[in-house]
Amino acid sequence: MLTILYRGPLASCDYDCPYCPFAKRRDSREALRADRAALERFCDWVENEPDEVSVLFTPWGEGLVRSWYRRAMVRLSHLPNVRRVAIQTNISCRTSWLADADLDTLALWCTFHPDQVTAPRFLAKTAELADLGVRFSVGIVGLPEHADAARMLRAELPEHVYLWVNAAEGHVYDDAEAAAWETVDPLFSYSRRPHPSQGVACRTGESVISVDGDGTVRRCHFVPDVLGNLYDGSFREALRARACPLACCDCHIGYVHLESLPLYDVFAGGVLERIPLRVG
Repeated sequence: MLTILYRGPLASCDYDCPYCPFAKRRDSREALRADRAALERFCDWVENEPDEVSVLFTPWGEGLVRSWYRRAMVRLSHLPNVRRVAIQTNISCRTSWLADADLDTLALWCTFHPDQVTAPRFLAKTAELADLGVRFSVGIVGLPEHADAARMLRAELPEHVYLWVNAAEGHVYDDAEAAAWETVDPLFSYSRRPHPSQGVACRTGESVISVDGDGTVRRCHFVPDVLGNLYDGSFREALRARACPLACCDCHIGYVHLESLPLYDVFAGGVLERIPLRVG
């Protein structure tokens, strides 16, 4: 099975998070049309791919406020060769469209941004997801000013919903801080520090690839070397086991694929949507 991290040209978001370079950015109409066309082309490829695939959409912006991402999620969820389709989202969009999806296949990776949306509004959306039977995780950036919000989320979310905490970029956590975050996310230790990765075996470039809107294939979002193109099939001959060329990996969508870490066992069945096999 091939796992695909898809990131099209969309770079706009309805939120204004201070730690994100795409906050409140607007794409031009031409850029949105290009993103829509690229996504539809990608979905056509998936539909005609004879082998099993799993797809995680990792847009720079917020995808689900765009109708074509919602349609793509529904469409892919019903394809017999798609094992999982997931997307990273702030869930600011409506949720009714999910009733049309195959919820055995679709999943959501949801992020709470305390300075962008009220906790009651966000929790109401997660309650809607739960009522619909959607598989989802919830997360937050581990900034000191988010600690109270994180504890509140953990108290209010259903016990079976995994609440992950991403280490804030550039923030160094002492042992006391890390222990406090681990009371919210028992797996925070994996996010706390970058993982040494140079020369370490990684599934990216073999069973996991990154694809952009033009179909350019790379091993992951963080290694720029091109393996080929999705649409002419040239990437296939480049798929092979390989070690990571970077000194370290500090993003979950990257290090989760390192063979030096046990995360395929920890997140068995939920690698793309960041749901561990056992919560808590």
